[in-house]
Amino acid sequence: MATTAWIIIVALFVVGMAGAVYPVLPGALAIYAAFFVYGWMISFEPFGVWFWLLQTTLLALLLIVDYAVNALGVKKFGGTRASVVGSTIGLLLGPFVIPVAGLLLGPFIGAVVGELLVGTEFRQAVRAGVGALVGFFSSLVVKVGLQLVMIVLFIIWVVRY
Repeated sequence: MATTAWIIIVALFVVGMAGAVYPVLPGALAIYAAFFVYGWMISFEPFGVWFWLLQTTLLALLLIVDYAVNALGVKKFGGTRASVVGSTIGLLLGPFVIPVAGLLLGPFIGAVVGELLVGTEFRQAVRAGVGALVGFFSSLVVKVGLQLVMIVLFIIWVVRY
């Protein structure tokens, strides 16, 4: 049973880390779910209130920071709410419409289209698109970092027990 649990846990960690790049995957929620898999299949004993407080805080921070950093990138380059919405839609649809390249082109094209739809001149719309890419990459770095912290804390708690 423990071997099966660890296979599921590692798979959830992999899906979680892939979710940092591909927004259609659950990301941090998969990592958080791995903690429950460990608890249900092995034991909840290693996890006290501090573990759950830290992990839940990191999860909430991840969800907030993900959107905020992305939006900040767009805003920093002069984008409006339209480009933030457009880049988010592009980020979600891009990988499906244009496999692999859509991950980068999606947010850019979405932000540009969003700006053009509200009447922004083309040059500024492209600038907002670049901001969407900067926001995407910044958000990616933050997500990967925080998700690694979640995994390391889990390992520390389990090994310490």
